[in-house]
Amino acid sequence: MTFTDSNVEEIIASGKPVVIDFWATWCGPCMAMAPIIEELAKEYEGRAIVGKYNVDEENDFCTENGIRSLPTILFFKDGKKTDIRLVGGQKADAIRAKIDELIAR
Repeated sequence: MTFTDSNVEEIIASGKPVVIDFWATWCGPCMAMAPIIEELAKEYEGRAIVGKYNVDEENDFCTENGIRSLPTILFFKDGKKTDIRLVGGQKADAIRAKIDELIAR
């Protein structure tokens, strides 16, 4: 899933669990995490929407959410941002644990 300024609000408003990876092509840790995010998107299909938001191509939603470091992963549920947030390079198990926590809420 690719999140853009034009689709992100509607996706979050669906109320489903949403996981957004804020990234850029020049960010080494972001590029290292790309296959992990793709794997998790497939793994959680039907239970959570997992995708990426390119901060170089889009910036309104990034600015609204105070993204200052990359990569940053934000978690949304019931149409609202949760307090779950991961900053910096992450391993699959760490992200998986947070997605499971989000779904269980």
